[in-house]
Amino acid sequence: MESRPEFVGLWLGMAKVGIEAALINFNLRLDSLVYCVTTSGAKAVIFGGELAAAISEVNGMLGKNMVKFCSGDFNPDSVPVETKYLDPLLSTASKSPPDQIEAKGLDDRLFYIYTSGTTGMPKAAIVVHSRYYRIAAFGYCAYRMRPEDILYNCLPLYHSAGNIMGVGQCLIHGVTVVIRKKFSASRFWDDCTKYKCTIIQYIGEICRYLLNQPVREAEAHHHVRLALGNGLRPTIWEDFTRRFRIKQIGEFYGATECNCSIANLDGKVGACGFNSRILPNVYPIRLVKVNEDTMELIRDSSGLCIPCCPGEPGLLVGRINQQDPLRRFDGYVNESATNKKIACNVFQKGDRAYLSGDVLVMDELGYMYFKDRSGDTFRWRGENVSTTEVEGILSHILSQTDVAVYGVEVPGVEGKAGMAAIADPKAKLSPNALYQELQKELPPYARPIFLRLLPQVDTTGTFKIQKTRLQREGFDPHQTSDRLYFLDLKLGKYVPLNECLFERIRARKVTL
Repeated sequence: MESRPEFVGLWLGMAKVGIEAALINFNLRLDSLVYCVTTSGAKAVIFGGELAAAISEVNGMLGKNMVKFCSGDFNPDSVPVETKYLDPLLSTASKSPPDQIEAKGLDDRLFYIYTSGTTGMPKAAIVVHSRYYRIAAFGYCAYRMRPEDILYNCLPLYHSAGNIMGVGQCLIHGVTVVIRKKFSASRFWDDCTKYKCTIIQYIGEICRYLLNQPVREAEAHHHVRLALGNGLRPTIWEDFTRRFRIKQIGEFYGATECNCSIANLDGKVGACGFNSRILPNVYPIRLVKVNEDTMELIRDSSGLCIPCCPGEPGLLVGRINQQDPLRRFDGYVNESATNKKIACNVFQKGDRAYLSGDVLVMDELGYMYFKDRSGDTFRWRGENVSTTEVEGILSHILSQTDVAVYGVEVPGVEGKAGMAAIADPKAKLSPNALYQELQKELPPYARPIFLRLLPQVDTTGTFKIQKTRLQREGFDPHQTSDRLYFLDLKLGKYVPLNECLFERIRARKVTL
């Protein structure tokens, strides 16, 4: 169901009687929806009335034995025939606790949260009770929250940021949490002012969307002192704090399932976290060298991973210790997916470590900066190109427009050529005016060879750019009706990419 207080009441109530909930992204449809429901091993589905059509579409694919409950707006004509109306069942149920409930421990499963699926089908990550408590408590203590705080939460509750870091402050510490059904850039500061919020949450591109809004009166009247989240681009960090008068940015790095979370506690601009270089073993995480093309670990002569020096990009890993709540890795429902995230002999012989899949850089002081997700770095002209960095610069040049950058293969050419998909709904963007700016901002190897101008760039429910389809379609004009451009280095400008030019590039008759 969409985000609302009942969502929390349902999974929390189920947890109290020993039922594990699988928290499903309400944007999913058809095969993706069926995949997430069935891989969890669910025997029943509770859905909001607003999503009745989505459930009806897949009713036959969920199996005859799947019990269905509808909460909220109930229309018998729009739900599968055998659906039960949950709200009256709850209102007539006993208010007394059940007589016999099997006691749950801190290491037992609480619920499942799915990865965002930016590179394939989502995976169901296991969240145990201790993990929920630890993430919420960490946020409260690390950023000095207070019981009287009011937290504005417009993030989806099927995601750990909204449901653990956000709602967890209410369940564990008594902080008031304001839940908004969906993020609205135009209503954001009006809501914060109306509810006297002192903390806001962000994730992914939310801060950029807010900066892209026209100035409004509510910006000057809010009481927000802390912005808490991850994914604030360094290129807009100071613009965001200055315009909206935010005293503290609580940027942190983490994933639902990871054991190597880090946090920026003192507002270092651009940093997503910190780890002591003086006492590195206190928190056993490392940046280790990898082949950035394949993301394979690079090992020394003894078979151990090689730690990165300051300034060297590396894969973030965390040593696994299942007896330590801070160091355990509970993995996914799918055992094969779990095993792919574990490496052996990383810090020392016989150990195991969690592989984050993310490339970070540490400076001389121990501050860490996000560089790229695995697969988001590509090699061109003998140089590694960071898609995250190029996206940030392009978006800044284009006044916070949605941009996706990725590498595409060109026949007969080593490496991958950069391609940028840019949201241009009104068809106003001038490719060559953009190129003039790119020459000032980016080195030659990082300038996109191909442009794709489209009405909008797809994002996940947690505001991460979706690139899978774009990468698959590449720069082939047969695959899309969007406007495509090619950077002709001889002419020094972008030229329209039609079928004729596409075939010449494929035949290696054009210089890249």
